Amino acid sequence: MLLRYTDCTFGYRARTSVLDSLTLEFPSGHTALLGPNGAGKSTLLSLGASARTPRTGRVTWGSLDSARSRDRGEYRRRIGWLPQRIEPVPGLTVREQAAYAGWLKGLSKRRAWDGAAQALDRVRLTELADRRSHQLSGGQLRRLGIAQALVHRAELILLDEPTAGLDPVQRGVFRELVSELSGTTRMIVSTHQTEDLADVYEAVVVLDRGAPAFQGTIGDFLSLAPAAPAERRAETAYRGLVRGEV
Repeated sequence: MLLRYTDCTFGYRARTSVLDSLTLEFPSGHTALLGPNGAGKSTLLSLGASARTPRTGRVTWGSLDSARSRDRGEYRRRIGWLPQRIEPVPGLTVREQAAYAGWLKGLSKRRAWDGAAQALDRVRLTELADRRSHQLSGGQLRRLGIAQALVHRAELILLDEPTAGLDPVQRGVFRELVSELSGTTRMIVSTHQTEDLADVYEAVVVLDRGAPAFQGTIGDFLSLAPAAPAERRAETAYRGLVRGEV
């Protein structure tokens, strides 16, 4: 199945649109979502997670419509989401917060509890499972957010800047996790980091000022900068597509 946006318009004020009649289909496999600040990446992912509803148009996962009341529960069970800001839940331990996220997605208490342990192990937080979540560092809290998106074993996970605040070792753990999930769970990852695109992702979508500037395979993306040094090809290709910060 594919995540599709069809003629989607969304804005935070009545006369201002972040996305205007956007039509976009994300390919299979892990996809990097690139774009300057203000391009609409976070808005796009929040619509995909059904956290927001477009003013016009549709967001669908297969036959499931994110805005249709009879589809919404199943849609949210199949799609996980990591927003930019992860908030600790007062009074909950790390494992309890991860389990709570699974319960909200429809898992039984037992399945959510067991799934939380597995998800925390995948993001290397098992040793902190009994710590209160508000005691985590910023990087640890980001990893808890990733665990929350993994608990219910979604078919697709939307991640908004998941490596922000992570040190190089923690970013390495994230890259390993993405590789482990290849073939079982797809990811769409909003990121500003282009240095390891070819090692982690199969496809790239570049969003600029609310519209797709590029969508295609990693190979097609890198071919936009054939003369650049290998270590700079992704960055050079990206810079050639966008019009700068907005």
